[in-house]
Amino acid sequence: MCGIAGYYTSPDARAERELLLDMAGELRHRGPDGVGLYQDGRFGMVNTRLAIIDVQGGDQPLSDERGRYWVMQNGEIYNYPELREELAALGHRFSTRSDTEVIAHAFEEWGAGCLERFNGEFALAVYDHVTKRLFLARDRFGIRPLFLGRFGADLAFASEAKALLRHPGAERRLDPFALVETFTLWAVQPDRSAFPHVSELAAGHYLWVGPEGVGEPVRWWDIEFGPREGRRHEPVEALAEEVLAALDEATRVRLRADVPVGVYLSGGLDSSATTALARRHTSGPLAAFSLAFEDPRFDESEHQDRMADALGVELRRVTVSDADVAAALPQVVWQAEKPMLRTAPGPLLALSGLVRDSGFKVVLTGEGSDELFGGYNLFQEAAVRRFWARSPESRLRPRLFARLYPYLSRDLAQGGGLMAEFFKAGMTELDDPLYSHRPRLRTTTRNLRFLAPEVRATSLEVGDPEARLLARLPGSFAAMGPLGQAQYLEIATFLTGFLLHSQGDRMLAAHAVEGRFPFLDVGVAELAASLPERLRLNGIREKHLLRVALRGVVPDDINRRPKRPYRAPILRAFFGPHAPDYVRELLAPERVAASGLFNAPAVAKLAAKATRFVEQGLSESDEMGVVGVLSTLLLEEQFVRQPRLAPRATPGRVVVGDRPVADVGLGV
Repeated sequence: MCGIAGYYTSPDARAERELLLDMAGELRHRGPDGVGLYQDGRFGMVNTRLAIIDVQGGDQPLSDERGRYWVMQNGEIYNYPELREELAALGHRFSTRSDTEVIAHAFEEWGAGCLERFNGEFALAVYDHVTKRLFLARDRFGIRPLFLGRFGADLAFASEAKALLRHPGAERRLDPFALVETFTLWAVQPDRSAFPHVSELAAGHYLWVGPEGVGEPVRWWDIEFGPREGRRHEPVEALAEEVLAALDEATRVRLRADVPVGVYLSGGLDSSATTALARRHTSGPLAAFSLAFEDPRFDESEHQDRMADALGVELRRVTVSDADVAAALPQVVWQAEKPMLRTAPGPLLALSGLVRDSGFKVVLTGEGSDELFGGYNLFQEAAVRRFWARSPESRLRPRLFARLYPYLSRDLAQGGGLMAEFFKAGMTELDDPLYSHRPRLRTTTRNLRFLAPEVRATSLEVGDPEARLLARLPGSFAAMGPLGQAQYLEIATFLTGFLLHSQGDRMLAAHAVEGRFPFLDVGVAELAASLPERLRLNGIREKHLLRVALRGVVPDDINRRPKRPYRAPILRAFFGPHAPDYVRELLAPERVAASGLFNAPAVAKLAAKATRFVEQGLSESDEMGVVGVLSTLLLEEQFVRQPRLAPRATPGRVVVGDRPVADVGLGV
């Protein structure tokens, strides 16, 4: 985990060191161990380093032995020892033990093709001092962020948008369409962001910039769901062994570090698997970090203790109250740089703080399992809806929803009720590419009513969010099968847009902690995508083959336990007895109206309703609306009305052209 930033300017200008160091200042929380700077005429880039591999020798920028290709990266290349050995056999000479130097030599040898050889999580910049061309690339799933800013003739890039906003051409205002897209799809699609003229380099893409201008992003990897030839007839046990071997190897290489590595342990199957496999490859004590809630409705401490005792790991825990969730939201929004519809990132911010306070820089975590192995209720719902659609008048088939949501049993037994009607809507439209996500989309888009009419109207100019999503789908999407399509959509929207961003990278980076994701290893991902659908979702049994693979690895009760979604308090946090003052101030009708972003009367009704039903709770949609409004107003407050500006960074390692001019090491 590091921070990178830079920009390529017009032919009649030079990259300004002061601007580069201002950008670095905004990223110091990501990399407190050192600052490196590179300049060459029109181009400059900076790095704020979190030292994990080759702590003493890995300061960036690093280059090949000739000083032609200069590299900065945020992330890790886990197979760098094997690549280094291969490159050395081809005649390359290395001067450090860093994985960043391996990138420089790999790029020299294979060009953009080096990306396909990398097993890692990265956002990287490679500058060719000879041709004056810049190469930017992002990992397969977009685990590491990379934002782009188009400011006149300048192309800027950074790990976080706040660094781009230091550019004099940036506009400090919110893009209203970002609200429309967030209140539809949970996240802004990568060609835009919360700020004008700022976008993301999409996951699995690279981009060239040079004297000739800025190229179009090129996709270098995408996941394709569909069974490989012969997979349908392979024995389940053999496939389970293959899954376990791939996951074990993914965990092993993610323990490569010159600093201590811990694990996140939630008590669910995925984090338990990661913890158990990490324990296999750890000779000394293994530290596990867990999150507890004062509110028992959200707490899973019992299952965390069960797993920790079974494996003999050192469990360290932070307990979060309703008040803590509300108090954290301003900092969560500052780190995430976007509106959000959940409070779940807040407790994870506290958890990464515990990791850092315990002396750790790296944790393994279980994200990606649900998306790849079919773990979400959304996948089960779609399967039941398709089954019900074969006999729409059946009164028995909808009762399967009670298997997913036992609290619906009485309504379903009596003929259905409102929830049955909710799932029945659009049920027979089986050719709809968004079939699996229709129930979620209906829930989320109800919150569009809180937006000001002129904000909602931006979709007429930019495009309907659903249509924009459909336009991004690959040609192979139609052949992926119902479950594969649902999984692809979940990866393209929720995983990359929210889980790995607002709930992942940003909450970890806030405390200079690097998260590593064994389930998102390319070998694990491509294997999971190649499995027959019935082995990912067997009837409505989620993660079927993964559970078979983990027999004997995690305790049986953990393996059999149904998935419990991670949630955090909302209403009691913001409207309970310990609600912070900022909630009342932001939701004051005059403040809401002054933003120009929301329908003030609709928001006032929502706030009154939340106050009245603070103990009983509101619908999922209304509670998302509460968080969406508050997070957006906090975003405006901190980035537009009263911008928070970090102090300018001081560089330790400086390279101009192909020549180091200063190198004072870490701890700058």
